[in-house]
Amino acid sequence: MIDSGCTNAWHPSTYIKHTLGRNRLDYLFITNADQDHMSDLQGLWDAGIYVHGLYRNPSYTGDQMRAIKQLGGPLTNDAERYVNACAVYNQPLLDPFDDHMGGITATMFWNNYPFFTKTNDLSLVIFIKFAGTKILFPGDLEKPGWLSLLQRQDFRDELKYTDIFVASHHGRENGFCSEVFDHCEPSAIIISDKAKEHETQETVPDYRAVVKDHGVPVRTTGKTRHVLTTRRDGWIQINAGANGYYTIDTEYNG
Repeated sequence: MIDSGCTNAWHPSTYIKHTLGRNRLDYLFITNADQDHMSDLQGLWDAGIYVHGLYRNPSYTGDQMRAIKQLGGPLTNDAERYVNACAVYNQPLLDPFDDHMGGITATMFWNNYPFFTKTNDLSLVIFIKFAGTKILFPGDLEKPGWLSLLQRQDFRDELKYTDIFVASHHGRENGFCSEVFDHCEPSAIIISDKAKEHETQETVPDYRAVVKDHGVPVRTTGKTRHVLTTRRDGWIQINAGANGYYTIDTEYNG
């Protein structure tokens, strides 16, 4: 699972325990140490779900992240759970993700603390790959963080052939970095957002300009799309098959 955010109507802890019938989460990635990315983290523990492996930016300690978070006020229960977990999940896994996910692999990058101290630019950036399909999850990375990672040749190489690009910081303007698209041309952008509250959310035209012209077909609507948003499309499901072929389904008609 990537992040543990929830809504009033849906909690991953409830879904895992009562829909999937599981009490163990093999791998959890936390891309960003802000509340919207981990609002059901304590809920996993409350539901008795054992988290076997936690991946996060390893450059800071729990105490260092606690100090960063306290600048914004008292920590939530989820933030307390996270900073405490940083002290527990701090050793390489004996059964790493890539070896136990049936061919799914994860390649991760991050900026280092204390060179960066903002939680957004300390986001864990994850490339998930399976059978030729590559999806990028960049957390809430802002432009300074993007530009720092772009100095790395291995990061620039990994950007190549990204098929689906999840927009950073929920599509906000400060998460858009045009220089990234000098190194990749995804077929679709996905924005995980909610009702517009800020002008900084109006980046769909910016993202539309950097994706491949052919876009992607959405099976549930028969439309070809370039930028999908959870606000308009509801849940978005990517079905990755063999030889780099994938399909997209959505909850709503967009």
